Amino acid sequence: MPSSALLARPSPGNLNFVLICVFVDMLGIGLIVPVLPALVGDYVQGREQQALWYGVLGATFGLMQFLFMPMVGALSDRIGRRPVLLYSMAGMCVNFLATAWAPSLAWLFLGRVIGGASSASMSVASAYASDVSTPENRARSFGKIGAAFGLGFICGPMLGGLLGDRDLHLPFYVAAALSAANFVYGFVAVPESLPRERRAAFAWKRINPFGALLRLTRRRDIRSLLVCYTLLMCAQMMLQSTWVLFTTFRFGWTPRENGLSLFCVGLCSVAVQAGLLAVLIRRFGEVRLTLLGLGSGAVAYLLYGLATQGWMMYAFILCNLLAYAAGPALQGILSKSSGPGEQGELMGSLQSIGSLALVVMPLLGSSILGAASHLPPQDWRVGATFFVCAALQALALLAARHHVGARAAARALP
Repeated sequence: MPSSALLARPSPGNLNFVLICVFVDMLGIGLIVPVLPALVGDYVQGREQQALWYGVLGATFGLMQFLFMPMVGALSDRIGRRPVLLYSMAGMCVNFLATAWAPSLAWLFLGRVIGGASSASMSVASAYASDVSTPENRARSFGKIGAAFGLGFICGPMLGGLLGDRDLHLPFYVAAALSAANFVYGFVAVPESLPRERRAAFAWKRINPFGALLRLTRRRDIRSLLVCYTLLMCAQMMLQSTWVLFTTFRFGWTPRENGLSLFCVGLCSVAVQAGLLAVLIRRFGEVRLTLLGLGSGAVAYLLYGLATQGWMMYAFILCNLLAYAAGPALQGILSKSSGPGEQGELMGSLQSIGSLALVVMPLLGSSILGAASHLPPQDWRVGATFFVCAALQALALLAARHHVGARAAARALP
């Protein structure tokens, strides 16, 4: 048999293990969202300090994920996917236990450092799926990974809220047990998917998280879209990092109530991106859908900040379905602007933008929310973080319209 055929043949492996890895990673991240702010509050004095240190913890997680993402990908090409994925499971288990046992704020930082470094394995999970799939069913495998990702984020906040309402440490013990069980299963039953003859040499330049990002910024043809995507991600990360603290300060929500609200957000997001997206793209097209989604998101952010009753947040979530389609539609436009050989670098760079936003926006959002934390709950200024999100989203809309206008003008030239 020709060697090219051998290389094209999928390696033996276990896609279910990868799906569980992705699900547990997202479940664990989602578990802590409704309870970590309250846990931070146990180690500091006052709401302003609570908001500040929660933001620092979020930025620490994002920074470690950003720095380790290219490293774990390069290591998986050199030593194989299985050991890297097992490392991820073991690291997440240690992260959850360190947080559950934390006697001080410093221990929470230790957990965030370990968790950020361990959760950088999403690209390795995709590589494993590619190894064990044929070209014909590879897209289906990636779709299963996306479904596991979404399902983990749907279940995580709800489960974390319900468990955290009984004991703030309980969600972390549950997540640690899931990670440990998956590690044992992977160690005993899961084969390597990357044969030795297909492994690549390790190169230090491949672990530079800024290299591909800097190359992407030199592309003038999509510069406005990159600005749009960056602003969109910044708004989303500020929303995610301040939602629980805002609803706690404004409405007095408990971890249970925050978990249910985040479950609603996750459910709407998956329903749009997994079910309605194809219909919406056929109806509006990617460009128009991006513009509509960005506009809808800007209005929703403004309304979140002005809400005076908790039930209003649910109403605004349900009325903002188009915003969940803006990101995928924008990625589709960016993807079509690049050739087949540039897709991996493009998507990796977009993921790096999201990771950088996860570093910066929790710090900015928690500082703004902390400055407003002494105000009465119904004071409109308590919603300042959402007003910033609305402004960022509006600027993203302007950047997208600029790109559309520039493309139309270029086509009109003789």
